[in-house]
Amino acid sequence: MNYVFVKDSEGYVSKKLESEISSDERIISEKEYMKKSGLASYEKKIGHGGARENAGRKQKFASRLEFQIRVTKEEKDFIIYAREHNVNYEELMQM
Repeated sequence: MNYVFVKDSEGYVSKKLESEISSDERIISEKEYMKKSGLASYEKKIGHGGARENAGRKQKFASRLEFQIRVTKEEKDFIIYAREHNVNYEELMQM
């Protein structure tokens, strides 16, 4: 069985057996078939898995958060105060 790509008089493309081609259809290349059918846009690119380059998640902060902890209201207020007043944590830890 030998399959070929055909285009009919209305412009529709399909893949058919060579013995099933009618008089109003003409044989086209596989490249033209892929382009006209829209299948070319769904092909996966080798090495990228179909995704565009740099499509992954981006880091929001310069230093990545390692874990999260639950804090009390007082601890949260202190963290907010320290951030607003640019408290140097390294100096506090050495005290």
